[in-house]
Amino acid sequence: MDSRGRILFIMTSGTIDSRFSPTQDAILTGKKSMVPGYLSKLKLHDDCEYFVACMKDSRELSDSDRAKILSAIEKSRISRVIITHGTYTMAETAAFIKKNLKARGKTIVLTGSMVPVSGFAVSDAPFNLGYAVSSAQKLKPGVYLCMNGKVFRPNEVEKNIKKGRFEAKKK
Repeated sequence: MDSRGRILFIMTSGTIDSRFSPTQDAILTGKKSMVPGYLSKLKLHDDCEYFVACMKDSRELSDSDRAKILSAIEKSRISRVIITHGTYTMAETAAFIKKNLKARGKTIVLTGSMVPVSGFAVSDAPFNLGYAVSSAQKLKPGVYLCMNGKVFRPNEVEKNIKKGRFEAKKK
């Protein structure tokens, strides 16, 4: 398995890849991912490969979409994987991957944003992407969510809509 100097990015859309449409007064899911273009400007030391699994609002993701994501992880020789994902069902997808992943030795990080990566003066997307890259380099193999400067396990996290961030589930 190739684990040195390579990261596989799997894009699924969500807010991170959305854009504001002033004519519709709405944030629309993107048809093409902006993540590769953004990351290319950062001059990362790691080589990045990109795979678009789907371009959907995460509330529209099906288990078929999740199986496509899982298949891309399983087929890749790259051991560090970052999945950009909508925040509404990110933990659900992480749990699906954790439950069904057969390939061992892979570090899988899901991240996203509350504000699109492009078109807004203030967005959490750049920070979350950078934090996900750093975390993928340091974390042991497993499935994680990296949001708001914290690392979470799939079954230990929830989205707090009122605070606009992810938090540990209350016990």
